[in-house]
Amino acid sequence: MNTETITTSPHNQSAVYVYEAPMRIWHWVNVLCFLVLAITGWFIASPLPSLPGEASDHFLMGYIRFAHFAAAYIFIIGFVFRIYWAFVGNRHSSELFAPPFTNKAWWGGVWHEIKWYAFIAKEPRKYTGHNPLATLVMHFMLLWGMVFMMVTGLALYGEGTGMGTWQYDLFSSWVIPLFGQSQDVHTWHHLGLWYLVCFAIIHIYVAVREDIMSRQSLISTMISGWRMFKDHREVDDHH
Repeated sequence: MNTETITTSPHNQSAVYVYEAPMRIWHWVNVLCFLVLAITGWFIASPLPSLPGEASDHFLMGYIRFAHFAAAYIFIIGFVFRIYWAFVGNRHSSELFAPPFTNKAWWGGVWHEIKWYAFIAKEPRKYTGHNPLATLVMHFMLLWGMVFMMVTGLALYGEGTGMGTWQYDLFSSWVIPLFGQSQDVHTWHHLGLWYLVCFAIIHIYVAVREDIMSRQSLISTMISGWRMFKDHREVDDHH
């Protein structure tokens, strides 16, 4: 489906159906996976103190590692689905993967959004999908950050599954030598966590700020799929 449905109300509001259900489901599943991966990853890197009693009575780190690996596989499967939906969904489903880098007007939108977030521009522009700066940041920070974490994570996981497994052959065999040694991959994987945490902080701040200041919905849009515009400024989509 590549058409957009627009409705209007008598209260100077308009609405555009932007994000289809598979996109919204992927987004919130990703949020849950990220929370599990971040918390369990922290404890894997900085294990808890030893528990009292017999070691055989406890399996705490085992459960933490299991939760981490399970969330990682859901994260990876979701990412593969997300690539598929970029081809079959509406035009907004491919924004994350293919920003219009050759579009001069789009770069003008990037600059305007920088000024808007820096409190220099007085008025925001309206976009049905992600604004140009959001698209640019999400492409490099989120998309390639996720790819980096999946590749390095599978490389580390392949050490445990051993030689001859697809995780080892496809990832461990070249990723670990590329970084130097296993501990280096661990270090970069852990730094990648903080890279995505920084992205999450920026993403949440911007979503809340735009809902309040730009008079167009962001948070509720990722729940209902509809973007609400609370006035009639022209939509400025350059794709």
